[in-house]
Amino acid sequence: MYRAEAEYFAAGGPGSASFAPLAPYFAEDVVLHQADGLPFGGDWHGHAGLEKFFLEMSRIWELFEIGEQEYLAVGPTSVVLTQVRARTRTTGRELEFPILQAIRIEDGRIAEVRPFYWDTAAIAEAYGS
Repeated sequence: MYRAEAEYFAAGGPGSASFAPLAPYFAEDVVLHQADGLPFGGDWHGHAGLEKFFLEMSRIWELFEIGEQEYLAVGPTSVVLTQVRARTRTTGRELEFPILQAIRIEDGRIAEVRPFYWDTAAIAEAYGS
């Protein structure tokens, strides 16, 4: 999934990439919970919601590189610590930050994701929110 996500972002700006390569990794009723303080905050439901989320992310981020990852727990609920380097389209500001994700897996697909960002205010400020 992380490889497909990286390919999605590398494809370019809004509407330049297809959600199709990401879809098989997610349950049909997947829920992604993003912190409300983020420019892409809120809950995103199902494949249609995730497709909108990824479109919003590509609209916000010119660059979103997944760096070093550490799998802290693997199983029905997995926990992954990921280092990210990102640059906003609106301001051109570049950030490096960790994301800790709690990922619930059902029947081999991602059913729920809860990402925790180190500093949501810094991300919102870099975007210009």
